[in-house]
Amino acid sequence: MKIFAVADLHLSFNENIDKPMNKFGPGWEDHPDRLKDNWEKLVTDEDIVLIPGDISWALKIEEAIADFDWIHALPGKKLISKGNHDLWWSRIRYLNSLYDDIIFLQNECYVVEGENIVVTASRGWPYPGSDEYTEHDEKIYARELGRMKMGLDAAKKEAPDSRIIACLHYPPAGPSGRATEFTKLLEEYGVWKCVYGHLHGMPAYGTGIRGNFRGVEYILASYDFIGGVPKVIYDSGE
Repeated sequence: MKIFAVADLHLSFNENIDKPMNKFGPGWEDHPDRLKDNWEKLVTDEDIVLIPGDISWALKIEEAIADFDWIHALPGKKLISKGNHDLWWSRIRYLNSLYDDIIFLQNECYVVEGENIVVTASRGWPYPGSDEYTEHDEKIYARELGRMKMGLDAAKKEAPDSRIIACLHYPPAGPSGRATEFTKLLEEYGVWKCVYGHLHGMPAYGTGIRGNFRGVEYILASYDFIGGVPKVIYDSGE
């Protein structure tokens, strides 16, 4: 089996939502169709796809159902976590009652059966010192840090000897790998891989941490960065 990642789907299949993404550049032209084609070529029902945030432009769950249905129709088990544009995100128990192949991750973990891997997630937030961060972000940053800790605690409890994949929407640090509270937490819990999205366009791609830093591998998987092709981050056959 394989584990893939693709963030920032930015879907808007609800007839009342008009959010075309092609205004952000040619890489977003017909992006759901291109993603679907690539997904169906690569992913099987035995695989897992991590989707770390910005799933739907919907404001309410009811408006997001058409987007969830589209994801549901694709192969594989999907693990979804929250992004900054996922304003529909609420009623987590209800969300997790909707589909047998979609898990909405919040404050919990998902144990990958037979692979010695466990996945957890937090939205994250702009870190102190980044261009997006202001003094008004301090409380949200601390809350998201707490959510990640809850997920990591759950991972250690439910699968204590497993390798941990942590999903974030925001990059947890800059390209220099300078430590933040998020990177310190990931290192403390021995996280194996950290997958994130949020960064769009050539100038932005280089502003996030990528590669191996102090034992953690950081992977950017925003839709446009990976060219709409779900990125393999684990293959049990290798």
